[in-house]
Amino acid sequence: MAAPVALVIAAAAPGAWIVAPAAGVMLLVLVLLDGLAAGRLEDLRLITPADAEVGEPFEISVLVDISGRKGNAPPSAALAFDPRLGPGGRAEFPLGLDPSGAWRGGIPLTLSRRGTGAITHLWLRWSGPLGLAHRQKSQQVNRDIRIWPDLSPVRSPALQTFLRDAQFGLIARRIRGEGSQFESLAEYQPGMDRRRIDWKTSARQTRLHARENESERNNQIVFAFDCGQAMCEPLEGLPRIDRAVSAALTAAYVALKGGDKVALFGFARQPELATPFISDTRAFHRLQSAAASLDYHAQEPNFTLALATLTARLQRRSLIVLFSDFSDPTSAELMIESVGRLVRHHLVLFVTMEDAELADLIAAEPEDLAHVSMAVTAETLARQRAVVLQRLRQLGVDVIEAPWERIGYRLIDRYLEIKRAGAIG
Repeated sequence: MAAPVALVIAAAAPGAWIVAPAAGVMLLVLVLLDGLAAGRLEDLRLITPADAEVGEPFEISVLVDISGRKGNAPPSAALAFDPRLGPGGRAEFPLGLDPSGAWRGGIPLTLSRRGTGAITHLWLRWSGPLGLAHRQKSQQVNRDIRIWPDLSPVRSPALQTFLRDAQFGLIARRIRGEGSQFESLAEYQPGMDRRRIDWKTSARQTRLHARENESERNNQIVFAFDCGQAMCEPLEGLPRIDRAVSAALTAAYVALKGGDKVALFGFARQPELATPFISDTRAFHRLQSAAASLDYHAQEPNFTLALATLTARLQRRSLIVLFSDFSDPTSAELMIESVGRLVRHHLVLFVTMEDAELADLIAAEPEDLAHVSMAVTAETLARQRAVVLQRLRQLGVDVIEAPWERIGYRLIDRYLEIKRAGAIG
């Protein structure tokens, strides 16, 4: 910029040509002085949690100490990280002066997927008091954040209150009067179910006697996850598989409290995960860790191979809770065939989440031909979905279809009904 000015001055007043170079040197000196007045970086710290849960908001903070700094312009920081920590894999934010004299700033993020998300790089930039010069610090970070399944339903006060209720019990205990396993005989009292009267014993006595049963215990429950393309589609901000994992772990915690054994099984094109059966709530963290390792696959699942593998692993009749979804009739047909073979030897509970987007498209007022076409397509898909679920019911499969926020509690209710009825063993 100084060269054109120097040429103009030299043409207008040849003797004053030195003014432009002198001004350039003066500006350079000012830039250097401004850079020196910007201060020296003494300390730079990145503050992050080591663990977090998927869908949970958390904050990444930067703490900076700059000595000898003049001026009030705030520094700014930038981060590069794994996209599962936040959209785009990059964030920039200003820092503010805290009461201790250090500069502090942070950015709130929401975790979108399970696994390990790494923060790889940190940049810091601050200016001098005149704003002519900036200093910058670039630093490799390599900080890992482990992202776990969402366990907020397990910690919810409602569930903890339910587990402390006298009918269920906080510790494993016998539940008399229900179930199918014989416990003892007791004198019949008014109000008891007449079907529990033991007529042979009563015939030998002078009073009626009723059978006291206890709920079945030590049942095997397998939570099977379809990790294919349909289950990786987002549902209100999180993939369906993450909604399913949260509901399954909540029900698994209740089952462990009830004295049953729980295992996890995950599959896509081939089996991805198969845990041993866990029978103690103190080992619940093993289920949580295993569920965190379930990956996301942009491919159709192989139900035939997966469910055949699962059947070969089970040595006795079990309750199999299958979380899945389907996007076309062809994949649904293969799923129905495989589930039909599974239901011959085990009790199968099929869990799927209602598609609110389809319902909204069907219910929306059409504004043009494009909206009409979308509504017709959505209604066709909804009908195909209803046909598939009805065919599963006809095979003897118990089906739960509900909004994602109610899936966990619906699953717990159905599990307790099955347990009381003694339908697993």
